Amino acid sequence: MMAARAVRAYGKNEISEMIASWVAPERVPRKFNVVTDTSDFFRVSYDDVLLLNNHPYLVRNTAKEGRFGLDDEPKFWVRRAIDLIDGTRKIIKMVYHEDFNLRVGQVLFKCVRSPKKEARILDKVHGHDRFMQGFSVTDPAGNNVRIIDHIKGRRLIDVMDDLSLSHEDYFANYFPSFLDEFIELVKAIEFLHDRGEKHGDIRRDHLILDSESNHYRWIDFDFNYIHRENPFGYDLFGLGNILAYITGQGDVTLHDLMETRAAVLEQLTDEDLNIIFRNRVMNLKKVFPYIPDALDYMLRHFSLGANIFYEQTSRFLSDVMVVRDDLR
Repeated sequence: MMAARAVRAYGKNEISEMIASWVAPERVPRKFNVVTDTSDFFRVSYDDVLLLNNHPYLVRNTAKEGRFGLDDEPKFWVRRAIDLIDGTRKIIKMVYHEDFNLRVGQVLFKCVRSPKKEARILDKVHGHDRFMQGFSVTDPAGNNVRIIDHIKGRRLIDVMDDLSLSHEDYFANYFPSFLDEFIELVKAIEFLHDRGEKHGDIRRDHLILDSESNHYRWIDFDFNYIHRENPFGYDLFGLGNILAYITGQGDVTLHDLMETRAAVLEQLTDEDLNIIFRNRVMNLKKVFPYIPDALDYMLRHFSLGANIFYEQTSRFLSDVMVVRDDLR
């Protein structure tokens, strides 16, 4: 958490001058609210100024949700902003609580959104180039607000969508580099797990290719889940889904196969499907026979036919390194 700044008063004229330093003259608002209490995040509007730890941020647009296919669903508790001190772009995440249950096979995970957990992880990953960076502050009402550095780049799903080539060409010429990046990302998750933390919401849209470093970085750590017997199981399931995604050059679904490779469907059984997303194929060797056995072995850990699951990130990492060696 960021240390408290020396308290000073900002007049509205001074704030207007600060805004004018970072936006075009016609975009400087004539009227705006200065907000310090973020309890009712619905009342935080475009052109408002959030004064957090005595530091002013000009509110811009609302972020969008990507979870469970809700790509256009606004996340009203998450706002893009401009730091009025240095002009950098920020993501402001206000307090919002939600919970839901998710079943992976016979294992039930209770998932909750935890601002304090994300703030704690931001401290632990400070300076780590595979994670988003930021800090947290507490507003006068006691809300834990996270201030995240904007990452200029593209999501993994956008990078993958831009590749228009055959899977065989992709797997031979592009997959090895994707796998190298994936290995570093698994190491980053192991870094968290070794410190008793979980990412909590590992998904492909939570990976951004940083245009400056040209490396992928994990974002969004505010989900937590509870399961005593397998504390890292849900993170590992997320890693398995991403491995399947980069292996298949995107999701390989029953619907897509029906339209493009109907003959393959005759070889598939329910046991070949994703343990949660029953329309996705996890036994990808039946679709792409040239996939190495070691990779097929890993992917089948996340299928309906699996009778064992990964419980340690170290074992998952060890197996994916074997896959990489097979490709050399």
